[in-house]
Amino acid sequence: MSAPHVPVLLEPVLSALDLKPGQKVIDGTFGAGGYSRAFLAAGVEVIAFDRDPSAQQFSEGLGDRFRLIQGRFSDMTVELGADSVDGVALDLGVSSMQLDEADRGFSFMRDGPLDMRMGDTGQTAADLVNTAELKDLARILWVYGEERQSRRIAAAIGRRRVEAPFTRTLDFAEFVERVLGGRRGAKVHPATRTFQGLRIAVNEELSELEAGLLAAEEVLKVGGRLAVVTFHSLEDRIVKAFFTERSGRTPGGSRHVPPAQVGAPPSFQLVFNGAQGPSDAEMAANPRSRSAKLRAAIRTSAPTWKATT
Repeated sequence: MSAPHVPVLLEPVLSALDLKPGQKVIDGTFGAGGYSRAFLAAGVEVIAFDRDPSAQQFSEGLGDRFRLIQGRFSDMTVELGADSVDGVALDLGVSSMQLDEADRGFSFMRDGPLDMRMGDTGQTAADLVNTAELKDLARILWVYGEERQSRRIAAAIGRRRVEAPFTRTLDFAEFVERVLGGRRGAKVHPATRTFQGLRIAVNEELSELEAGLLAAEEVLKVGGRLAVVTFHSLEDRIVKAFFTERSGRTPGGSRHVPPAQVGAPPSFQLVFNGAQGPSDAEMAANPRSRSAKLRAAIRTSAPTWKATT
């Protein structure tokens, strides 16, 4: 097996969680196990979640203070019950492990099946591209991919899929590139936003994040800490809105998180204002870290907020 994976913003995450030996921590996005290994080295018990069955291979030899649950991190309350852990860490988005495996279909730089599933169930990106209503496909690319040419791409997909369904990543990426008129010297591949939109839709990433934040609020002990690393603006807006609201800095809900109790006492206290990003050294060593942002908060003694309809 290759050298252990070093996750982004590791030192800031460890600082934000302020781990003490004997504590119990949830690694909500196990991936290749980088965070879990660092947590174990700090002397804590780790309960990790990952919906990807292939993550199991990275859990070998982690000892009796470690447990890996194949499932979504939003299910942490079902697995553990309320008020039971000292920390929760969520490192969002697609893992380096998944990006590097062509057969997973996440990367437009490697040829593989157009899959994009983080787990092993549900519809694939190919299913979505080849069967979704074009208006729904355009909405996915616009909202989740923040692709300004979403309607143009969706219309072109509709014409092409009648003749030949999409099955491979490179074919699809090259098709999107042609629809958008080529690279024209752009540093970012023209299919980047389209791939992002499809991946988020296939894996229900934003609704999973919303549910995971609510679950973390329930499972954290008083004084427990929540650290969340995001990689794009859609994720960060949700986390920022949740922390802003739950720390008592705004009376209402947000675009993504359901409105909660008006005037409820703050259930979190911010560890630091705003978000922390990677150092210049980390960005130089790992270009994938350049868009990462860390937000963190401490659970107060206030009751869990109840969402209203």
